[in-house]
Amino acid sequence: MFETVIGLEVHCQLNTKTKIFCGCSTSFGDEANTHVCPTCLALPGALPVLNKEAVKKAISFGKAINATVNKKSVFDRKNYFYPDLPKAYQISQFTIPIVEKGELFIKVGGETKRIGVTRAHLEEDAGKNNHEANKSLVDLNRAGTPLLEIVSEPDLRSSDEAVAYLKKLHSILRFLNISDANMQEGSFRCDVNVSIRPKGDEKLYTRVEIKNLNSFKFIQKAIEYEVERQIEAWEDGKYDEEVYQETRLFDTNKLVTKSMRSKEDSAEYRYFPDPDLLPVIIPDEMMEEASVLPELPDEKKARYVRELGIKESDAEVIISSYEMARYFEDLIEAKNSPKLAVTWLCVELLGRLKNGVTIETSPVNSKKLSNLISLIEDGTISQKAAKDVLDYVMEHDEDISSVIEKLGLKQVSDDSAILAIIDSVLAANSDKVVEFKSGKDKLFGFFVGQVMKEGKGAFNPSKVNDLLKSKL
Repeated sequence: MFETVIGLEVHCQLNTKTKIFCGCSTSFGDEANTHVCPTCLALPGALPVLNKEAVKKAISFGKAINATVNKKSVFDRKNYFYPDLPKAYQISQFTIPIVEKGELFIKVGGETKRIGVTRAHLEEDAGKNNHEANKSLVDLNRAGTPLLEIVSEPDLRSSDEAVAYLKKLHSILRFLNISDANMQEGSFRCDVNVSIRPKGDEKLYTRVEIKNLNSFKFIQKAIEYEVERQIEAWEDGKYDEEVYQETRLFDTNKLVTKSMRSKEDSAEYRYFPDPDLLPVIIPDEMMEEASVLPELPDEKKARYVRELGIKESDAEVIISSYEMARYFEDLIEAKNSPKLAVTWLCVELLGRLKNGVTIETSPVNSKKLSNLISLIEDGTISQKAAKDVLDYVMEHDEDISSVIEKLGLKQVSDDSAILAIIDSVLAANSDKVVEFKSGKDKLFGFFVGQVMKEGKGAFNPSKVNDLLKSKL
């Protein structure tokens, strides 16, 4: 039997307006090479100037994961050659990172587990190579974008744990508002280090790095394939031959990992302190300012359970993403019932989001859903009819009230109209009225059903109940 050992390196782009060492914009998706300057291009004489906002965001992250934030940290040069790296070195932090010794807690299979965070350090992003049929072009708009590289301890033991850790980390970054952590745009990228060992063996065996994975699904598939490959090599007696320190890429079509290059050791990067940048000394006032944190996911979950009476499982769904939590907060701020808000957000709305539509891109925003819930609460519309309204507004951008009128779904709460139908139903079922008054209480549901049927579902059920009780 084997045990999987996983460590993760996450590269998270910080959402500053300008790059980490110059004043160029970090805007995504613009025309190639329009956000560049002598510093980005590594022209002779251009000197880096540190972005203070990037430092503040790194401090906030450190505080959020109960880490040590070093008052003094140092920038180093990481030397390697690649076309998207104009200087032939990357400015990073190696000897003294800004954040060390943090922790995250994940929940997998009902069990809570602590995962250590070795370090988080600031560095600059590289540019991007765009490969065409017979040439490659370099876009340096991304070069110099501030990154926070977050390195976990090798504490993860399965692909499920790895994905749980990444989702937890992703939500913290979003709740802190220090990164949009958009995996599709590359602002949250993950390198996975995987090795195996016989169960009970504490030795760390050869690790393989899988590079630049940008979806939770592919991260899980890549780990599962790589673990299977390494176990097979061990059992076939080919472990030393087939498993060696290398970087592999994941083929998202075939769902396999493929060798890319041998993996460098840190010594091969020839790190040394960057002579163009002074050590970063964090003033007390900046440390205090950046330590004031918003409510984080675990705190939100505890508050929802404690103050709103929400089930823990529902609270976990709500805090699973920043957008979900923001949407739910909007419903509560609009004075919607927490119980109805949970049902209509987590069950009804989420159940209708398909084909890549997310809560963020939902055609039904929080204001519309809040309006629908309010109309359920005040008896204007039944929950059954509200589902029809939600189906309709998922496809048509129309006002909730006008849709109710258009579809004729407004509940009748007028006593005289309901009483007229009640009298008719009781007269047509006089024998059952006698049985009910003789103690056959279960017939009450029959009378309710008949009245609702005659009213074509338009009657307010609670009104029908009350008026029937008074009649019987």
